[in-house]
Amino acid sequence: MWIHPEEVLLAGPLWVSERANPFFILQRRRGHGRGGGLSGLLVGTLDVVLDSSARVAPYRILLQTADSQIFWNVACGSSRKEITEHWDWLEANLLQTVATFDNDSDVATFVRGKISGLIAEEKRATTGHDGQEEDCSKFQEAQLKMRKLFGMPEEEKLVNYYSCSYWKGRVPRQGWLYLSVNHLCFYSFLLGKEVTLVVPWTEVTQLEKNATLLFPESVRVRTRVGEHFFSVFLNINDTFKLMEQLANMAMRQLLDNEAFAADLSLPKPRKTLKNVSALKRDLDARAKNERYRSTFRLTQDERLDGHTDCTLWTPFAKMHVVGQLFISNNYICFRSREEDLCQLIIPLREVSIVEKADSSSVLPCPVSISTKNKINFLFANLKDRDFLVQRISDFLQRTPDDSSWGDVSPLAAAVRSPHSFACHLSVCGQHWEGVFKVVVLLPRPPYLQASSGGAKERHYHPDVPTATQGLLQLYHKDAPEDLGPKAMKEKMKEEAWNIHFSEFGRGVCMYRTSKSRELVLGGIPERLRGELWLLFSGARNEMSMHAGYYGDLVERAAGLCSLATEEIERDLHRSMPEHRAFQNETGIGALRRVLTAYAHRNPGIGYCQAMNIVTSVLLLYCTEEEAFWLLVALCERMLPDYYNTRVVGALVDQGVFEDLTRAFLPLLYQHMQDLGVISTISLSWFLTLFLSVMPFDSAVVLVDCFFYEGIKVIFQVALAVLHDNMDALLACSDEGEAMTVLGRYLDHVVNKQIATPPVPHLHALLTGGDEPPPEIDIFELVQSSYEKFSGLRSDVIEQMRFKQRLKVIQSLEDTAKRSVVRAMVTESAFGMEELEELYCLFKARHMSSRYWGSGGTAAERHDPSLPYLEQYRIDAAQFSQLFCALAAWRCAGHAPVLAGRLFRTLDRDRDGLVNFKEFVTALSGMYHGDMTDKLKLLYKLHLPPALCPEEAESALEAANFFTDDTPKESSVLSLKDSFAPQQVTAGEDANAESDGSSEEKKEDYRYYLRMWAKEKEPKQESIKDLPRMNQEQFIELCKSLYNMFSEEEHDEQQLYHAIATVASLLLRIGEVGKKFNNGDRQGAAGRQAPADIRPEEARDDTSASSFSTLSDDASSADEGGEGPRRRRVSVADADWSVTFEQVLASMLTEPALVDYFERKRSIQARIAACQTRRAAERQSSSASSDRERGDT
Repeated sequence: MWIHPEEVLLAGPLWVSERANPFFILQRRRGHGRGGGLSGLLVGTLDVVLDSSARVAPYRILLQTADSQIFWNVACGSSRKEITEHWDWLEANLLQTVATFDNDSDVATFVRGKISGLIAEEKRATTGHDGQEEDCSKFQEAQLKMRKLFGMPEEEKLVNYYSCSYWKGRVPRQGWLYLSVNHLCFYSFLLGKEVTLVVPWTEVTQLEKNATLLFPESVRVRTRVGEHFFSVFLNINDTFKLMEQLANMAMRQLLDNEAFAADLSLPKPRKTLKNVSALKRDLDARAKNERYRSTFRLTQDERLDGHTDCTLWTPFAKMHVVGQLFISNNYICFRSREEDLCQLIIPLREVSIVEKADSSSVLPCPVSISTKNKINFLFANLKDRDFLVQRISDFLQRTPDDSSWGDVSPLAAAVRSPHSFACHLSVCGQHWEGVFKVVVLLPRPPYLQASSGGAKERHYHPDVPTATQGLLQLYHKDAPEDLGPKAMKEKMKEEAWNIHFSEFGRGVCMYRTSKSRELVLGGIPERLRGELWLLFSGARNEMSMHAGYYGDLVERAAGLCSLATEEIERDLHRSMPEHRAFQNETGIGALRRVLTAYAHRNPGIGYCQAMNIVTSVLLLYCTEEEAFWLLVALCERMLPDYYNTRVVGALVDQGVFEDLTRAFLPLLYQHMQDLGVISTISLSWFLTLFLSVMPFDSAVVLVDCFFYEGIKVIFQVALAVLHDNMDALLACSDEGEAMTVLGRYLDHVVNKQIATPPVPHLHALLTGGDEPPPEIDIFELVQSSYEKFSGLRSDVIEQMRFKQRLKVIQSLEDTAKRSVVRAMVTESAFGMEELEELYCLFKARHMSSRYWGSGGTAAERHDPSLPYLEQYRIDAAQFSQLFCALAAWRCAGHAPVLAGRLFRTLDRDRDGLVNFKEFVTALSGMYHGDMTDKLKLLYKLHLPPALCPEEAESALEAANFFTDDTPKESSVLSLKDSFAPQQVTAGEDANAESDGSSEEKKEDYRYYLRMWAKEKEPKQESIKDLPRMNQEQFIELCKSLYNMFSEEEHDEQQLYHAIATVASLLLRIGEVGKKFNNGDRQGAAGRQAPADIRPEEARDDTSASSFSTLSDDASSADEGGEGPRRRRVSVADADWSVTFEQVLASMLTEPALVDYFERKRSIQARIAACQTRRAAERQSSSASSDRERGDT
């Protein structure tokens, strides 16, 4: 590539000149390619160790002048082909021009200016093409080197690269670690010893950072086939974080089937940072956005614009709190530096005024933000506050004007000091400097827009009882007022919260402090439970931004039938049947609408068991719309991947719980593992948030804590339950006994503060014993969990989740593979090991389509709802690659043609994709079928739909070259005509038979069931069911056979002679058949009948000519099919045809053909060759320039 001209003082050392003219020199790096001796080995080693290979390409072009000792480097290249193109361009476009200059300095100035102009044009063209910023030249060179070393396509994007040591055995190899979007790669070259490693991220099963005596401060990468250690990093923490992020993205690909795509809506800094790619900055910004959204419970489309240090005046504490201010496209957030001291969320839709207050020594650089509810927030110690005010003003002007947000439009917000200036806010790992680029806000999706169809019947409207209040309010509104001590305690709780609201604010702009946590742990009053759940979960913000969305969703989902709706209907009456709210249609109807609406919103999740239990609890305290948005927050943010088809999130947290048990309760852990209890209990505890295993009035207290604290409180309470039952569990001898101990304990966790009559727990009613254990107060249990396990932090849980996510998803992939292999063992003749290796190869091709986009979307290729056998699918190009590598018939250049025909045969639904079951079934017939099966498959590959019309016409074109006769009616139509009388006759016989006994069969309903079952049975295809083959198709079959035999080294001539003999015999058989057919239809007035030919004479006279004709046809096909192919057959008759029985009988007359098709072949060698081909391709790509050098 062209580079900005750089001065080079010494052109000779470490370089070898290969071409030269009076002005330019083409040089090759010593040690690159073959030869070079000891000096070449030393230079190659230095290049790898000192990163010269990344900064210095193996080829370069220098500008030289006669009077100057300074050279200018104007171009570099990673291959001889690339650098030769630049050399040719210089000789063709610049050499004659610069020869006319008299002054050497003018030559240097002209060439440098011309090269700079070329670079500017390339940069402008690249930027205009993909809309992305360009990386620095050093990083681009490293990316080119990675693609060259490891044989990666241009679609593979390098994220970053690091110098490190790779431990191969006990010997460290110093080299470079390349981290791309889809692969982890390592390369080392030391004194002639080359080490190359490529690991797809989707194959990583464990990734951890550890420090041992043998591997100090190292990163261990474990796959299914082994483990790799990397050490001696300059900054191991940054490297490991990036590796975690890339591995997590790969697991998301396996789970959600979505490939990585750059996020163009992220803000970009003005300046390109050195040694950091745009993709790396994009990933850093994603990580910051995820932490920001998780901290403040914001929606997935929220983009962090920047953050800065500041102080916030807290009127409740009468002090300034030090923390950080975060700005995004819809929110202003604050978090104190000290944990739980203060947290604040201000939606921009609530902001009315942003102004700069007077600055003083006590309060420097303050900014005041006022809301529509007349609440003022004062931030101070802001660096470059002018720019901050301007950014908030910009976001306010882009905030949508929604009537549901109030009468005051955010567009009319008064910004009293909108002066423009520079700021120092952190953005995407960088800093805001100068004029910041405007963040592109995504338009509102169409499914969020309210429907205008008012004429249709409404299934959800404000008159529905649950549209304006929760189910508990419906049943308590007519109840007499309770003045007992528990009711008075409930009123005292409400009063405490009212006092808290008056001091800290109410609604989304409330100050969230340690006092808020204390009140939540003490129990939320029933009247405030729905309001506070919406507030703490972030569902209130999402509901406010999407007003009317739920009602429209209910309308569109009404009446639709799917697998999800069937499961919902089946579970409706299983949702808290002991509660009277769900013993009538009011509660059941509300639950149905919420679950169906969410299944329609998120088909990827649809419906999962346990969602009905959680949703029924939400409906008790919230309206339908509020319960819906709480369910959205629960499934999509707070419990990610919990309720998908494979409950991956719950399995991940189950693994986290096992690790926590090992860390906090080591004595109990091993015993519980031996009993297998942890994996049994934790899944039900986490999926339903203890609602299914604990009395309702007690479990709802845990739901209160969960919406405030997140999943951490569930882990704490689970550990506390095990701790309280440690002695009893250690005494258990089997799983059932341990489950009984825990079940009885949880059944007697009570809420002694509840004012209403307790809801009976169905599990306790069914499992109660004679001697119930003592009651445990739920508030004491929660308090105990905080005291004993207070060291548990959310960031630690997220780190443990990542580790378990790798293990769980890879375990699910292994389970899917085992299921596929077990299913295919009975349907194919391959062994278990062979099927496993074939599955891995097939899946690798499928994954490559998501890596590098070979057409179609990933969702079209992978449908998790299908059986495992049909989930992964590949297209025609990928199928052709696998067929050419694995097929038993090696047809040289004809193999892609056969692959295309076989693909069309297997693709019965015509969606352009083939699944693993279809692929293995075809291979199994090739390798392990008998001669009849193999010939049947080969025969079908030369009939429609396998044979394209273009291929079928290839033989006809040559025939038409010698005659002007138009083609007759196609053989397919003639076949239909010939078979039609038989079908009619059979139908008449069936009708006659049915008429004879119609009355008797109508009375016997079992007859219809038998007939229906018989129709559903798969019909096995016999050789008589195969259609006849016409002349064009027969010629294509002969071509395929000729190409198949060209790969046989020992029996090639015998096979050629045998197929020529069989082809001649079949040609005569077809002619005889045509004679009889014409005689039947045309009689004596038809064409002149051919003379009678004895079989012996036909065989002797035509064998040689047929052999030469077929050989010429096949040879011309191999050479590209250019020009007409001459044959002895002068016209392709539609009346000429042969049957499969005739082809099979003719083949059986030749022992060489029988031996060829009956020969047993093993696929192991082909699989091994296919597995090593990728490495061979990488080696050939890295050595391509060396081979090119030999041509010069």
